[in-house]
Amino acid sequence: MKKFILIALLVSFSISSFAQRNSRANDDWYLSIGVNAINSLGTRSPFNSPSDWAFDLPISAAAEYNWSDTFAIEQSVTFNGFTEDTEIDGTELSKDYTYISFDTNVKYYFGQFIFPNLDWLEIHANAGVGFFHIDETNISANLGGGVLFWLNANRTFGLRLQTTGKFAFNHPESGFDNNHFQHHLQVVFKL
Repeated sequence: MKKFILIALLVSFSISSFAQRNSRANDDWYLSIGVNAINSLGTRSPFNSPSDWAFDLPISAAAEYNWSDTFAIEQSVTFNGFTEDTEIDGTELSKDYTYISFDTNVKYYFGQFIFPNLDWLEIHANAGVGFFHIDETNISANLGGGVLFWLNANRTFGLRLQTTGKFAFNHPESGFDNNHFQHHLQVVFKL
């Protein structure tokens, strides 16, 4: 009986430490800041034309809150721009345009189910809504994903790569404010 209790305690301790090492905690807050690039190709392939990339004043920042071990909500703001003589959706620009967006996304962290022994790696999928402006204003449905590499053992400082497809609600009449992809490279801090 003593052996059974000892084994049960050992298994319980192992599962508990494994869960704490590989999952996010409830009520955790994260702040991220970095750069972004916009690939504005409308309904065309996001990999087709590298000339449609925007990288002018490419600032992105976000706050993220975990309400469970695997789910979080993120509010982000991004700035970027398109310079004169570049293209958006095949149209050459005659002046500079500023890009601004506000996005609210729900994130699902599932990396621990694929790589349970890699506590320095987190993989997520995200979905949500956004508000963005280039020449006009539009609302988007967002869908994407990313990977976060923790750079310290306490998982308080990391580097995130994230891509989000933004599908404009008012797509046919929106001009430059159309479907596009946004890619982020951010430093993440746990608060």
